[in-house]
Amino acid sequence: MRIEHRLLNPGFLRPVTCTCTTVSVALGGSALARWRDGTFRPVAVRPGIATLQPIGLEETEVEITSPVESLLIFLAPSVTDSSALGDYDIDPARVELVRSAGMSDTLLYEVAAAFRDMGSRPPESTDLLFAEGASCMLAAHLIARYSNICSRPVPLLPGLPGHKLKKVIDLVESRFAEAISLSELAAEACLSPFHFSRLFQEATGLSPHRYITQRRIQDAKARLAEGRLPLVEIALEAGFGSQGNFNRTFRKHTGLTPCQFRALRRNSPKTHS
Repeated sequence: MRIEHRLLNPGFLRPVTCTCTTVSVALGGSALARWRDGTFRPVAVRPGIATLQPIGLEETEVEITSPVESLLIFLAPSVTDSSALGDYDIDPARVELVRSAGMSDTLLYEVAAAFRDMGSRPPESTDLLFAEGASCMLAAHLIARYSNICSRPVPLLPGLPGHKLKKVIDLVESRFAEAISLSELAAEACLSPFHFSRLFQEATGLSPHRYITQRRIQDAKARLAEGRLPLVEIALEAGFGSQGNFNRTFRKHTGLTPCQFRALRRNSPKTHS
């Protein structure tokens, strides 16, 4: 998966031949888009409006009337192929995404906004896990809503069995300070990444990347409460990669900086039995 954050200026966009599945989501601005070949009606573009361009599509004369902030998501054929087979049990050769324009799709907008925000800050240690999960989710979503098989329901699976959930939790417990991929977690439960993410969130109330982040925060709190290690060492041992990432993530999840949390714990009254 590749992401590009662009500002599209008024006028004709350059012709393209899509070698990947391309999703374009408007994040800012308001404009009218026109396709000169007459294939598509004019589309009113505003934040949240998305366009899907399948592999092989040749886009020639496209014009926009005003500047538009847009985020483009490029999915390789292997991603949609894996979703067709793993999530829908369908031969990928039988699945064809359909050119779609002017969709108001909340999920696409939320994913695009998250990627934009991710690109505006320093990298965090769970970004790769989030991106992998988003890629699987997007592929399954596009097939379910914008393909020649979109009338088929997503297969309903039973909840994540307790023994499989325990195996995944045990893996996280042993390696939460390392980079764990979504594929590794899903393989532990013998599920596709898409189905695993959905069932894991149903079981725990958290997405996999959020669960791992919370586990790292929990570990960091314990180390801060001990009051012995410097912040940079806590950041590395808890899996945050750097003190900057640690400070930012800790404050986002707790409302306090690590220093403030440590000071509060030091000043809190001690109880004696």
